[in-house]
Amino acid sequence: MAQLEKELIIDDFDADGSGGRVSTLGETVEILERAEKRVLSKFDWIVMPQMSILVLFAYLDRTNIGNAKVFGFEKSLGMSGTDFHNISTFFYIPYIILETPWVMAVRKFGPGRVLAIAIVCWSGITIGTGFIQTYKQLIACRLLLGSFEAGLFPALTFVISSIYPATSQGKRIAVLYISIALSGALGGLIAYGIQLMGKQHGLEAWRWLFIIEGTISLVVGALCWVSLPTTPETAWFLGQEERSTMSIVKVRNHPFEASDKFSWKQVVMALTDPLVWLASVSLFCSSIAMFGFSTFLPTLLNAMQYTSLQANYLSIPVYVLASIGTGITTFVSDRINRRALCLIHSPLLVMTGYAIAVGTSNKSVGFFAMFLVGAGVYSYNTVLVTWVSNNIHPAYKRSVAIAVVISIGNAAGLAASQMYPNKDGPRYLLGNSLSLGFEALALLSVGLITLLLTYRMRQKKGLQDEGIETNGKEGDQSLEFKYVF
Repeated sequence: MAQLEKELIIDDFDADGSGGRVSTLGETVEILERAEKRVLSKFDWIVMPQMSILVLFAYLDRTNIGNAKVFGFEKSLGMSGTDFHNISTFFYIPYIILETPWVMAVRKFGPGRVLAIAIVCWSGITIGTGFIQTYKQLIACRLLLGSFEAGLFPALTFVISSIYPATSQGKRIAVLYISIALSGALGGLIAYGIQLMGKQHGLEAWRWLFIIEGTISLVVGALCWVSLPTTPETAWFLGQEERSTMSIVKVRNHPFEASDKFSWKQVVMALTDPLVWLASVSLFCSSIAMFGFSTFLPTLLNAMQYTSLQANYLSIPVYVLASIGTGITTFVSDRINRRALCLIHSPLLVMTGYAIAVGTSNKSVGFFAMFLVGAGVYSYNTVLVTWVSNNIHPAYKRSVAIAVVISIGNAAGLAASQMYPNKDGPRYLLGNSLSLGFEALALLSVGLITLLLTYRMRQKKGLQDEGIETNGKEGDQSLEFKYVF
């Protein structure tokens, strides 16, 4: 880094040493900042929209089963009892197991080809779901869907952490979570239109739901093969000078990266870091509510005595508010560079919403409660994942840590898929109460993570006060690294 700064400070000189000048460090920094803004702006306009679309269609293909449920697909396939909840559970088994391998593949081969293969495969599976005839075939489709969707979200989170400085990662990761929320709104809109369309060409409406959404995501996946860059500093849309700028920015933003080569040592560092496991538990608790909400919102609205048609289109404004709430929270989090502080209000909103849902059977009040849940349920996960990304280095440790945290968070899908059995309708007191309780635990975990980071910083300061220059550790646990709070 020092050598790069020296190279930037010296302007071109004439052959005899005259006619040139030496820029001040302030001028150099200003030039680099302007160049960095231009480069990152290109990533914002070219890469971030692609990431957003990928996440939107991934969650659309995953959660459309909730819309299909109110279409009557259970009856078509002869499902009964807990069959619907079981297929939601089957999805998460390979999803959890394969997240870390997928992210490590993205780290090694780049996001373009790896994620393109994944989305083309899961799109084909979604289309195939529209033609299944038995419950066993549905189970097979859900297992395969979980296998290929597994690495998308943690992989994109890792890519964002590799491109952007820590202070601006929150709003970019928020784009991914907003896409999840918008997938619910778009899913409700598409489902509403398809339900009005009814049976066509001998196929029920729920079959068309899978076929149409799968076809759209198949086209998107094919385009990603050539449009997503392999690494930030070799992106196809950057000129030579911009690539040099990106290389400098990478070194500056990630000064604790020891090497770009794969390291089992860094894998072990991630798996033995208490921060990773505390964050994993926190994300698991908050994701109980999030997965229950995203999968069963049409069911909950239907149980409030809204018709199946109303349940689909009434979910749209709820998800729109969820997107707005996530955007505002993460914008403030980046602006003030405080993660823990911005993690407090989100669980409080979710807890209040579920408390209302548990406490009343009034359908209008219950509908209002869903707005409160939506306003907080996605923003917590966004800021928490950003917090982990900011505080984990080097690169391979971060890639494994993000994958582990998100995969354990996604394990909540196993529990959430069983929390709303049909026999608990119409109030679904068990599911709403569990969501409330786990959200309270998520709030508690914010304090525990803060205590851990505070303890580490005190340990580092104590060594520095003694005049010790190094503790022999690397990455975020080195003496020079300062944790983001």
